[in-house]
Amino acid sequence: MAKVSIDASSCVGCGLCEQSCPEVFKIEGDGIAHVKAQGCSLHNLQEIANQCPVNAIKIS
Repeated sequence: MAKVSIDASSCVGCGLCEQSCPEVFKIEGDGIAHVKAQGCSLHNLQEIANQCPVNAIKIS
């Protein structure tokens, strides 16, 4: 299984990841995205990472 992480220093909290896959990503009170789960059978997490405007999502 892939490991999903967010570079908190790069994240601008635009919410695109949360809109794309709320099962994995959530914008918290600090205004940045956090990882809720390490996988999702419904969405391609690499595609979501590629859409991040500041490349804050890492899939390894």
